[in-house]
Amino acid sequence: MIRNVIVYLSHTRFELEANWMEHRVMKEKEPNDISRRKFMQAVGAAGFALGMTGVAGRADAPRDADGNIIAGFDDTGKAGATTRQGWQPYSDRKIRVGIAGHGLCSFGAQFFFQDHPNVEVVAVTDLIPHRCSALAKACRCEKTYPSCEEMIKDDNIEAVFIATDAPSHARLAVMALEHGKHVASAVPAVYGSLEDADHLFEAVKKSGLKYMMFETSYYHADLYALRQKYLADAFGKVIYSEGEYYHYFGKPIGGYNPKTGRVDENGWRNGLPPMWYPTHNNAYHIGITGGSFTEVSCMGNHSKVPHLRPENNDYKNPFGTEVALFRTSDGGMSRQVVGWDLPSGHGEKGRFYGEKNSSVSVNTSRPPLPPGISGGGHGGSHGHLTSEFVDAILRDRKPWVDVAQSLNMTVAGIVAHRSALKNGELLKIPQYTL
Repeated sequence: MIRNVIVYLSHTRFELEANWMEHRVMKEKEPNDISRRKFMQAVGAAGFALGMTGVAGRADAPRDADGNIIAGFDDTGKAGATTRQGWQPYSDRKIRVGIAGHGLCSFGAQFFFQDHPNVEVVAVTDLIPHRCSALAKACRCEKTYPSCEEMIKDDNIEAVFIATDAPSHARLAVMALEHGKHVASAVPAVYGSLEDADHLFEAVKKSGLKYMMFETSYYHADLYALRQKYLADAFGKVIYSEGEYYHYFGKPIGGYNPKTGRVDENGWRNGLPPMWYPTHNNAYHIGITGGSFTEVSCMGNHSKVPHLRPENNDYKNPFGTEVALFRTSDGGMSRQVVGWDLPSGHGEKGRFYGEKNSSVSVNTSRPPLPPGISGGGHGGSHGHLTSEFVDAILRDRKPWVDVAQSLNMTVAGIVAHRSALKNGELLKIPQYTL
């Protein structure tokens, strides 16, 4: 008899650890002259200081139009707990990074590039001048640019973190790759466009550079543990999985509006089709298995929330919640939900069902972080994503959330929304493999 294993994953609150560390790795004027011994001494001192002082405090968490803390920036104390013991530097080289986007959530500074011992933040940018200044201060960086396009042209920059408005992610990522820069991007990888997905995929392959989407669910403690167990064959063939992302938008939340060049309630977030922002939940299958979704039937709930009605948003989107049933590349099924109009729903959740329930001995702890790096928000995932991206560059290896997985997560949602507009018609999903 087939035995089912049921794992219930729940993230109802997430942690945002602190403003900035009081101690950081000493910055040398000439990184190439740093000896390995000096580097080890520096990171050791930083680690000691962190252990003594901990986190000094945190700024007020960003809030939505209803006054609620934005999902992922909740402070729950131990949610982002991680270990630094056992981290070993691979290189003393500092990667020169440019950061784009401060935004509603101070996002560009929330992933601790400025605190990583192998990173020097050499430039920042935001289209809103006062936000650009705030980002520069947070990243302890003097050089600023009026736009990401201008910053990308800086030949001194090796890698960029694109934390801008979602509609610009793919365009800026492609531009950066074409200018010879590694790219880390906030989610989603592309915004509603299958053509942009193909363009980004080809740009990554042609450049030979690193691209990584910073999907926070990958480093939630429970998802990471499931991934390790899956790799150890604890579940056998996966029959069924579920992922859910709930973020209540009873009122429109401000976003950058390309039409006006301002942040307003008619910005990119207003009326956003739920399945255009699917990676937080889709990660609860793709992030565990490394597979993809091959076809989908999706239904949408016609929302009563005013800005989620088609006559009130530029997307002509009628849905506040979308529920998709996917066929998976390993022959199973996965139900995925994104909901904007459910006041009782919050955060990311997932469930996982396999043919067997084996007891395996495997280390499910997340990797150690460098001294000076906090786990941060979204369940302590922020620091881990940055550490993974930096390490992939230094070791010249493929990052975990590579362009194929990023697009398989994102494009599945784009096709799911098209299915919902066709009352659940079964549609094929483009596949991306490296």
